Amino acid sequence: MKIEDQICSSAIAAVKELYGQDVPANLVQLQKTKDTFEGNLTLVVFPFLRISKKKPEDTAQEVGEYLQNNCKAVEKFNVVKGFLNLTIAPAAWVELLNDINADPLFGEKKVTENSPLVMIEYSSPNTNKPLHLGHVRNNLLGWSLAQIMAANGNKVIKTNIVNDRGIHIMKSMLAWIKWGEGCTPESTGKKGDHLIGDFYVAFDKHYKEECAELEKKFIAEGLDEEAAKKKAEEESPLIQEAHEMLVKWEAGDPEIRGLWEKMNNWVYAGFDETYKAMGVSFDKIYYESNTYLEGKKKVEEGLAKNLFFRKEDGSVWADLTNEGLDQKLLLRKDGTSVYMTQDIGTADLRFKDFPIDKMIYVVGNEQNYHFQVLSILLDRLGFKWGKDLVHFSYGMVNLPSGKMKSREGTVVDADDLIASMVDDARKTSDELGKFKDMSEEEKNEIARIVGMGALKYFILKVDARKNMMFNPAESIDFNGNTGPFIQYTYARIRSIMRKAADQNITLPASLSENAPLNEKEIELVQKMNAFGAAVEDAGNNYNPGGIANYCYELTKDFNQFYHDYSILNAEKEEEKVTRLVIADNVAKILKNGMALLGIEVPERM
Repeated sequence: MKIEDQICSSAIAAVKELYGQDVPANLVQLQKTKDTFEGNLTLVVFPFLRISKKKPEDTAQEVGEYLQNNCKAVEKFNVVKGFLNLTIAPAAWVELLNDINADPLFGEKKVTENSPLVMIEYSSPNTNKPLHLGHVRNNLLGWSLAQIMAANGNKVIKTNIVNDRGIHIMKSMLAWIKWGEGCTPESTGKKGDHLIGDFYVAFDKHYKEECAELEKKFIAEGLDEEAAKKKAEEESPLIQEAHEMLVKWEAGDPEIRGLWEKMNNWVYAGFDETYKAMGVSFDKIYYESNTYLEGKKKVEEGLAKNLFFRKEDGSVWADLTNEGLDQKLLLRKDGTSVYMTQDIGTADLRFKDFPIDKMIYVVGNEQNYHFQVLSILLDRLGFKWGKDLVHFSYGMVNLPSGKMKSREGTVVDADDLIASMVDDARKTSDELGKFKDMSEEEKNEIARIVGMGALKYFILKVDARKNMMFNPAESIDFNGNTGPFIQYTYARIRSIMRKAADQNITLPASLSENAPLNEKEIELVQKMNAFGAAVEDAGNNYNPGGIANYCYELTKDFNQFYHDYSILNAEKEEEKVTRLVIADNVAKILKNGMALLGIEVPERM
């Protein structure tokens, strides 16, 4: 039984015996003892005062004496007001270390047949442009959240909704028809998503030029600047052609549909390369070209049940004024759908495909209102998880050079960012002399692991709700709160373990209860034991940053221990073996913790 569980059950027994009443387990509050006091764990006795009807100090003293006499995990105690500071017996720490050592996934919960099913949606790209820096944060958060929810004992389905229809897709297609001269990814040597993105930018360039000429014309005819600008944007031949293409697409025109399918397939192939480089994947992909029709059906059903209403112009709306919101458009007067309708359709398809218990949407904070409305509408339509859907809202991510605008071609491209991170990792590692006696292939693989680790850790360590500045130069640093710092510590431990193996040192399956543990070693065992709480907290609060912070703190503590104490040159054999077991398990937990962030750790650096 874990130390905390032993103390909790003993504390409940103490209150029962001393004061004659049962106390629920949730009133037993244990926390790490503050560094300024003696002890390892502190029991807060204030919740017991109503039962004991005694002063905090007296209650703490009596409970402390009971624990010292009846709980083998407690060696001694001291009282500070209503806080009972407990010093844990050495044998209990050894037992805990043995428990950690015996469990390859210590701190993580097992998934069973009866585990809840959590679906997580992330990525949500448009097929008119490649993935960019914003998508990088989205994908890394989504993937990490999926690992964290699984580590908390949930079945997880990772899903993606691809925005493959709409006017923005038609713009890329029209630009390719007008100026593409039949080019393909093969003929240009470009990834398909980049090729299509170029045509999206080209459309915007020509459209702006066209609007500027029309605006001059309308101003000359007597319109003011604002009216002329609006009329130019509406009457531009290019935008009208794009709208005509969209009408044909909606009508199933075989020529338009054929081109749409061909160009989308180019994009999907490009996306797949980027996803692979990022180390993310999906269990199920949905497409808006399918879901929008389902959404229209669900809205019509809701209309028939008087859940929604139709205005005189034929448009369909939801009245949310009772919820303190406004009215929300669901179908335009021409019967076409909006994003909300598509999300309703996607939810319907997902609910039919999977017995979802919780739905988590990883989408930027600019869509907070959208998901507030979606939750209400799904609940009205009878989706059991609709009311409790989770919008995992995150802030924008920028580079020091500023914001991104995809229409103008100033996007921070995901592929370029990944390539530069790996390249920077290679250069930095070369300069620091970390590639001694390695083949070129191994150097490149470690550069990939370190570069991607630097990128992922830097993005994930920040509270997802905050806007952030990603600085590539700061992320690749082998010191400080960075991915490479943690990766290097892991590699250092693995090197120690290889040297131990070369010395024919075999680690026991479990240490004897008399195994020596000094204060620093006990702190490391206690820190390792906190991994489960970190995983649980990250799952409850949807917070990958909590895992990153835990890994960093464990790494710092180990490095301090390594600085203060020799492992392979310990004075006594028992000390050497104990320290190797501790080091081996620190490495295990770092590897597992970083895996929850989607970060690999190299065996050597």
